[in-house]
Amino acid sequence: MLAQVQLLFMVVFLEMSLILLFLFKTPLRKLIIMTLDRVKRGRGPLIVKSVAATVLVIMIYTVYSIRELQSRPTDTVNPTDQILLAHQILQAALMGFCLFLGLMVDRLHHYIRELRLLRKTMEAAKKQDRALDNGKNGEASNLKDEISSLRNKVRQLESENEAKEKEVKSQKANSDSLKGQSEKLLLEYDRLLEENQNLRSQLQSVDQNVSHSDSKKNT
Repeated sequence: MLAQVQLLFMVVFLEMSLILLFLFKTPLRKLIIMTLDRVKRGRGPLIVKSVAATVLVIMIYTVYSIRELQSRPTDTVNPTDQILLAHQILQAALMGFCLFLGLMVDRLHHYIRELRLLRKTMEAAKKQDRALDNGKNGEASNLKDEISSLRNKVRQLESENEAKEKEVKSQKANSDSLKGQSEKLLLEYDRLLEENQNLRSQLQSVDQNVSHSDSKKNT
């Protein structure tokens, strides 16, 4: 019996030590987590559940024995029964505490693993966000370069348009001057044509007069 109580105390102290190690981030905690990860693989969970079920059954039997001893009349209880009762109460308390601490160790191990997975997921998400930000920055720089090149092209096209407008204006001015000159030439041509017709009419009248005078002389 004493050896069983000592074993239970050792298990309790071991589980308390594991819980304390879980609370502080040390290299030993990482080693314990890796060990528990290996224990929970394969047949490990089945063995742990079997041991826990056995301890639970023993604890229930011990509690039943305690109730049986307590239900006896006080006159029939001797010092040996009292010592046995105290021992069984201590044993049942230690087994219940062992089961409770074992559950705490299992839950802490589970939550620490979940926390590590969440941290890895968050780090991966942060890296992905950084990559996206870098890509966006690269795209933004490319867009800025394209915008600057397009602005330069627009300025170049505007300058070419202004040059062409100036050229068109100069050509329009030349065409207007040529049009004015052509109008003047047409007017001059019309005047010359009119003078030519007048001269012809005068020549015809002179020829008629000369021919008339010649005819009178011959007669």
